[in-house]
Amino acid sequence: MQAPLGPVRWTVVIPYFDEERYLPATLESLSAQTLRPFRVVLVDNGSRDGSAGIARAWAKKQIGIEVQLLAEPTPGQVHALARGVAAVATEFLAIADADTFYPAHYLATADRLLRAAPAAVAGYIGHDVRRPPHGPLMRAKRWFYSRVAPWLLPRQAHGGGYAHCLRMAAYRASGGYSPERWPYVLKDHELANRLWKQGRLAMDQALWVRPSARRADRRAVRWTLGERLLYHGTPPALKDWFWYGFMAERFRRRGLRDTVLRQRGWDGLAGGRPPQSA
Repeated sequence: MQAPLGPVRWTVVIPYFDEERYLPATLESLSAQTLRPFRVVLVDNGSRDGSAGIARAWAKKQIGIEVQLLAEPTPGQVHALARGVAAVATEFLAIADADTFYPAHYLATADRLLRAAPAAVAGYIGHDVRRPPHGPLMRAKRWFYSRVAPWLLPRQAHGGGYAHCLRMAAYRASGGYSPERWPYVLKDHELANRLWKQGRLAMDQALWVRPSARRADRRAVRWTLGERLLYHGTPPALKDWFWYGFMAERFRRRGLRDTVLRQRGWDGLAGGRPPQSA
């Protein structure tokens, strides 16, 4: 008789929109996770391609992974994220993107880190690696952002929303993803500003993901160099002003609501490739 798998502590939430080229590799990387059991909530944000069928077929094949399929018709990833996280009842939450590779140890590493961390740690952010993860360049990068960056640039998000592993209690207390509160791009960094009020966001060299190559150029849907430098230079006490008194109006004027991510002008679909394993 197979031994019981134990309690479900983790839920992975993945919103998707027209991701039939990338979603299969992402889902297969979740199938390979060593941690069992866990939940996956997949939120279709109005896909017009075969993404929803891919999600349904994958869900039927899983063992030790409970899958919930949801649909959010309101356009915008922030709406899909809010819908998906509303269905989470576990202790820990992992936000994932449909075009990202998650190594087999990803959830097990996040589970080990958060269960060992004091309650003052609201979550961990995984490193993004774009070259062999154990090569000297990526090892140096992971060391820098785990050990040095938190002291040089405190109370910031040093990684994207595709690799946020959080305590649900801290997420809920922060207000979470909210189209009413923040309908613009860079919602992961804005959310991190609120999460920091609930506890520390940490990084560890063992926690990494590999986003797809199409993310290499997203200049049209993000902040300028000057805005990013100001973000890094703004003291923690003024971070609310930076987001809500400065960036919100600038994004509004530039039309950078979250829905611009659906236009995919930055996508590189003609030559883009799904995320690859290590």
